[in-house]
Amino acid sequence: MKLGFIGTGALSSAIVTGLKSLPGETTPVVLSPRNEEIAAGLAARFPDVRVAADNQAVLDDCATVMLAVRPQIAREVLPLLRFRPDHHVVSLIATFSCNEIAAMVGPVKRVTKALPMPMIAIRQGPTIIFPPDPEMAAFFGRLGKAIEVESESEFDVLSVATATYASYFKYLETIHGWLKDNGVEDAKGRDYVASLFGALGQAPATTPDASFAHLAEDYATRGGINEQVLRELTEHGTFERFKESLGGIHRRITAAS
Repeated sequence: MKLGFIGTGALSSAIVTGLKSLPGETTPVVLSPRNEEIAAGLAARFPDVRVAADNQAVLDDCATVMLAVRPQIAREVLPLLRFRPDHHVVSLIATFSCNEIAAMVGPVKRVTKALPMPMIAIRQGPTIIFPPDPEMAAFFGRLGKAIEVESESEFDVLSVATATYASYFKYLETIHGWLKDNGVEDAKGRDYVASLFGALGQAPATTPDASFAHLAEDYATRGGINEQVLRELTEHGTFERFKESLGGIHRRITAAS
C-alpha cells in the first residue's frame, strides 16, 4: 500500500521511523507539509518518503490515510478535504469516535481507530485498534504489539492508560532527584534508575501468570523497605487519588467522543 499522513507531528514521525527501520521495508509514504521541519527531515532520511504539496495531494495519491492532526483543528481541516469512498481512513485522534470521524470524511466507507505509543519509533509498545482490522493489526504488529478491541467503549477505557506517561517519568525523576540530593552524581543516578526500571518492566512478561497485585506482594517483602514505601503511599491515599485521576481522564475522553 501507499501510506499517507494528514498531520506530520511526533506520532506520525514515530510511525514512519519505526516502519522504515524494518529490514527491506519499501512502503511509499506521503506526508502532509503541515510540520515542515518534521516532514522534510523524514523525507531526507528515507528515500521512499516524500512531502506532498498539501493535504489534498496526500489524499489524491494514497488509498490508506492516517489522520494525525490535533483534535483542536481536526474539525476545521478534515471537512474541507475531498475523501473518496475507497479511502481507508485510520484515525490516530484518540478523543474522536469512529462516527465523528466518519462524519468529517464524507463518503469514506472504512474508518479505523488506532492508538500507538511514541515508542513505536523503536518498534516497541502496543497499539490498540477498533474495530478489529486484520490489515491494520498486521501493519502495527510489525511495529510492536497490535491489540484489536471489540467495542469503542473498551478502546476508550484502554486509551486512559496513555495518560500516565508523564506521571511515570515524574515518578522516576523524583527518585533520581532524591539520589542527587543525597550525593549521587547526576549521570550515575540517571543510569541506575533507567536500568533498574527497564529491568523491572520485564517482570510482567517473564511471569505472565502473575497479576500486578501478586507482583506487588512478591516485591513487598514482609518487614522490608519495599513494603514500607508501599504501605506509606497507600496510607497517604496516593493510589486512590491516582484512580480518581484515571476516572477523570475517562470522563474527558468519553465526553469528547
